[in-house]
Amino acid sequence: MDFSGKTALSTGAASGMGLLFAKNIVELGGNAVLCDVNEEVLMAEVEKLNAKRPGCAIGVVCDVRDYNQVVSARDKAVETFGRIDILANFAGGAASRILKVDHDECPEFPDVPIEVWEWGIDVNLKGAFYFNHAVAKTMREQKGGLILNIGSIVGSEGTPYDMDYTTSKAGLMYGLTKSMAQFGAKHNIRCVCVAPGPVLTRAAMANMKTLLGRAAEPQEVIDLCLFIASDKGQFINGETILIDGGRNAMHR
Repeated sequence: MDFSGKTALSTGAASGMGLLFAKNIVELGGNAVLCDVNEEVLMAEVEKLNAKRPGCAIGVVCDVRDYNQVVSARDKAVETFGRIDILANFAGGAASRILKVDHDECPEFPDVPIEVWEWGIDVNLKGAFYFNHAVAKTMREQKGGLILNIGSIVGSEGTPYDMDYTTSKAGLMYGLTKSMAQFGAKHNIRCVCVAPGPVLTRAAMANMKTLLGRAAEPQEVIDLCLFIASDKGQFINGETILIDGGRNAMHR
């Protein structure tokens, strides 16, 4: 696959799959805009990419919960590379894990402070929604583009624990992605959601069961994203594609 002349904006890109996606885009000839709140790590990764091919990547410090920062990230991408061909919304995570909620003190959903759930919904749902909104304006002007939303198997399964996460991912998978595809069709803008099952970005994911008996390697998920974004994936639109080793089939 060749992404020469293409620009991808990836959120949550200082680490994990957001970073891996940006790296792959650069390796395949494209330009990458990496967005994250962790400035030190973000800029170090951007420096590594530019050491391989000068000028191929920029880093933009951005809190996805702040629409003004989202717009600034979009504008910086366009100012630097002239366009945004791919938006990949990787920023996210379960609030209780990231904010280190003590589950002995907060064993059930009503016991967790509402501020924790608000943080999760703001990052996982509103953050992607904000980027969809901001970048859609650019893609409409340039008459084309792809928006990749990142869902999760828990958006289909549900969970009694991380309800911010499952609620947000279900919103991306079954609301935002289909709606954006309907809006974007007349502007040559596609919107697709990739929804992974367990992925070995964290060791704990190996404990989640799948029909294949393992969790995915991060590159397997990114390979699917790249296919959708490539010339070979142009007829895929408005869909949520599970890449879960058959986990969803275990719960039907």
